Amino acid sequence: MKTMLLHTCCAPCLTYPLTILKQEFAVTSYFFNPNIHPYKEFIRRLQTLREYSQKQKLKLIVDKTYNLEEFLLNCLQIQPVRCVHCYQVRMLKVAEYAKISGYDCFSTTLLVSPFQKHELLKDICQQVANQVGIEFYYQDFRPGFEIGKQLSLEAQLYRQAYCGCIFSERDRYEKKKIS
Repeated sequence: MKTMLLHTCCAPCLTYPLTILKQEFAVTSYFFNPNIHPYKEFIRRLQTLREYSQKQKLKLIVDKTYNLEEFLLNCLQIQPVRCVHCYQVRMLKVAEYAKISGYDCFSTTLLVSPFQKHELLKDICQQVANQVGIEFYYQDFRPGFEIGKQLSLEAQLYRQAYCGCIFSERDRYEKKKIS
């Protein structure tokens, strides 16, 4: 069975892709998400992922790097699409770890979310794969988003209301001005 290092943003986004991937791969989950703000949200998502991984008997590798200042500065320099830096930094880290650790390929649970910039993410993953010299496994998991949502509710997982970064938190909760 081929081995996959699966970048995991959170436990709810892991639920559906894991049901599909574990049929074909020996999956290891990899948590590296320096974008998550505030820090207590970072810790809560990580704790939920640890608990879910344990229940699923899924190996979990955690990189707790949390350099918020550097992350924000880089995002602000890549306007108007701040997600570019976020995707690049996380996918490069997972691809490099997968390569040096002998995995056959890498992928990401971000591919399940209809709220992500899917084509941009897919392109960045492929670019990183070419750069690092490791296979990127692509599958559009968005059709299973609602299934994953239901699975996460059944498992009583903490579900967050925004992707993680301070910008998405603002966009989610900001009161829109009425013209």
